[in-house]
Amino acid sequence: MAFELIDLPYDDTALEPAVSAKTLSFHHGKHHKAYIDKTNAAIEGTDLAGKSLEEVIASARGSNQGLFNNSAQSWNHGFYWHSMAAEETSASDELKSMIDDAFGSVENLKSKLAERGAGHFASGWVWLAVKDGKLTIEETHDGDTLADQDGVNPLLVIDLWEHAYYLDHQNARPAYLDAVNGKLNWSFASENLVRGTAWTYPC
Repeated sequence: MAFELIDLPYDDTALEPAVSAKTLSFHHGKHHKAYIDKTNAAIEGTDLAGKSLEEVIASARGSNQGLFNNSAQSWNHGFYWHSMAAEETSASDELKSMIDDAFGSVENLKSKLAERGAGHFASGWVWLAVKDGKLTIEETHDGDTLADQDGVNPLLVIDLWEHAYYLDHQNARPAYLDAVNGKLNWSFASENLVRGTAWTYPC
């Protein structure tokens, strides 16, 4: 069974002006689709055909960089779409308590995510995750992912690749981060926290 490009969980205009319909069209319909197509082509006829995307990522890590990049980017993008929401959402009481303990407030957390994202050199991702039972902000470079990392449960992610924001904000990554911070899906983060394990890509 081949992996599929998942639908966006909102209309293509739902995130404007933070993320425009034009950006979503290119980012989802071209970039994400290309990662999915290349992953499918690489595993066709191999022992990995029929495995979950998470299993493909774990198998390719350290042994097949091309497959790892495309499969990890497929997962990261699916997670990223769900990390944003069209309507304002709220963190669960449990997540809100953990945020207050680790960062002082949700607004402080947003500021830290924006700071870490703006300071990240070149392409990559900035994550809110649970590690060793506590909330942490993690960064991964290029196509790396937290999907297969033992003891780490990703809750939200922000894409730092230039194609995520250039059409809307040109090279002003901080402006994009400030805008996207207002679209973060705290309900999704709360669901990930309760589950306790990494999100599974819906094939």
